[in-house]
Amino acid sequence: MSELIPFTHVVGGEQLSGLVTGGGGEPARATVVLLHGAGNGNKARLMPLLAEFAGHGCHALAFDFSGHGESTGLLRELSLSRRFEQAVSVIDAHARVDAPLVLAGFSMSGQTVADLVRHYGERVAALGLCAPAVYAAEAWDVPFGTGGGRFSEIIRTPGSWHAAPALDVLRAFEGRAVLVTPGTDEVIPPAVTEAFSEALARRSQFTHRELPDSGHRLGLWFRDHPDDRREFVTAVLTGLGEQGWTATRAWVAKQLPEGRTIEKSAFLTGGWSAQMRRLTLDDGTELALRTFVKPFFRRHAPGLLAREAEILTLLAEQEEVPAAELIGVDATGEHCDHPSLLMPVLPGRVRVDEEELGPRLDLLAGQLARIHRIVPRERPRAYQAWTSPAAVPTGWERAVDVIRRDPPPYDGCFLHRDFHPGNVLFTGSGANLRVSGVVEWVETSWGPADLDVAHCSTALALLHGPEYGLGFRERYEARGGRRLADGAEHLYWRLLDALAYVPAAAKLAGPWRELGRTDLTPRVLGERLEAYVEGLMERYA
Repeated sequence: MSELIPFTHVVGGEQLSGLVTGGGGEPARATVVLLHGAGNGNKARLMPLLAEFAGHGCHALAFDFSGHGESTGLLRELSLSRRFEQAVSVIDAHARVDAPLVLAGFSMSGQTVADLVRHYGERVAALGLCAPAVYAAEAWDVPFGTGGGRFSEIIRTPGSWHAAPALDVLRAFEGRAVLVTPGTDEVIPPAVTEAFSEALARRSQFTHRELPDSGHRLGLWFRDHPDDRREFVTAVLTGLGEQGWTATRAWVAKQLPEGRTIEKSAFLTGGWSAQMRRLTLDDGTELALRTFVKPFFRRHAPGLLAREAEILTLLAEQEEVPAAELIGVDATGEHCDHPSLLMPVLPGRVRVDEEELGPRLDLLAGQLARIHRIVPRERPRAYQAWTSPAAVPTGWERAVDVIRRDPPPYDGCFLHRDFHPGNVLFTGSGANLRVSGVVEWVETSWGPADLDVAHCSTALALLHGPEYGLGFRERYEARGGRRLADGAEHLYWRLLDALAYVPAAAKLAGPWRELGRTDLTPRVLGERLEAYVEGLMERYA
């Protein structure tokens, strides 16, 4: 075991007890700060993990927050804000500044880690979050008390954590992030863990590891299970200095023309299922890298990316559909850190604003009609429904009854399957307004044209108001679209799509909010969806 040197640090009138690994003057791979959880958490249970990081060439430290372990103070007087202040004071005094900063937090320290990321910014290279918690903003300055006070009242309020500022900090983090969860967590609700996963998958090089036989106290688990401890440390330090993207960078380099190199990389907003990055080469060429990081989409990436690669190859022969050409694909993640696809950047930008809305909707309708005229050499897979009667919450029974029956018969065609304003690029304005690109071909299917019309219509209803969703069919048919079903048969396809948004409209609108539509609050989206479904029932039932 590496030498662990004790230290005492005074902050706010309290003496904090800490341990730091010895390393002399040798360069450190990283400076690692371990932060214990609440209750009876302390640095002692983290000593083996501290030594493990040191064994990987890191300068590492841990300390007891006031009221914990060997530090002075009373736990009831501690707060989230004081935890943050104590951590900053210890880091500033004892962490080396000649190496990347790595933060590893347990339970309550999930919040503290996010607070430190906000404070230190790009200095933080990697995160390790173990059964982490996050809290509402109003809990920040409130002392923990003895269990029956204001702090307990806030954190026991159902859903109080949903708008936690810490989650926004993690959504913006672009370094390496490892989330570790136990098989059974008696402290952290599953919804909180899901929120961490969603936030970290937005921009970071994210890995989610589950320890199925463990409980909430992962510090004790790592203490007693050296193999899991070693794997955790290795995962956190993977690709350090390159934001965790070492393997992906190497794979991309092999796809480039001879002599070309990547000059810069920038994260692209607006995606939901995958991370998108713009890679600028030394000659000014711009490429787009799609990477599946979210656990759900990573599991399904082999099928999704293989299908997209096949479709992009097909579309290269279609003059009326502006799609990117395929450069390379690693659908299984065999060579990359995550499953990835590389293609050129298409001209134009996504438009979800209200300007030139009518002309843009006409162009959307005409483009969708042209997509439906594609005759592929081989049919893609049959469409998949994205909801079912059982998945729709109560309160929508009349609409749900429509989709309980078997699907109506249909004359199938080539479907984009995820066609909506967020996946279409525009250039120009006025008379020069044009569709310059259609992206996101991972869900391409064979099925009724009604379903593509339905999906775009739902998005339009949420983005711009129910009347735009209700009127999109007429725009589509007026611009050469396929004949759609009538009455109850068309209603089936419209509701099969719309009801998929009932439990998750606000979450799915996240990319639109990133593009400037901050007016799309959960309340606005809920009201628009309800009005849109009512309008469909009145028109087609």
